[in-house]
Amino acid sequence: MAKATDAEILSRARQEARTVITADLDYSRLLALARVTVPSLILFRGGNWSEIDVIKRMHELLQGLSEIDIEQSMLIVDRQRVRRRRLPLLG
Repeated sequence: MAKATDAEILSRARQEARTVITADLDYSRLLALARVTVPSLILFRGGNWSEIDVIKRMHELLQGLSEIDIEQSMLIVDRQRVRRRRLPLLG
């Protein structure tokens, strides 16, 4: 899926009940425009994240969140906190 469009990635994630993990703001815009509840999105914000930083932060997140916390949600992750918005994104 390296050459897939954002819309194709979201579609595939929806079909396979997966969560999209990204730093690309386009995904949150696409979810908001579509007003959908799936797929879930984990959005990394706040600067350059190395692969090691993302893996470490994901490990911390998965230790503290349940599947229910992630389902039908967009998690906005920065270095100090995690905010959760329920899908669909409105307004």
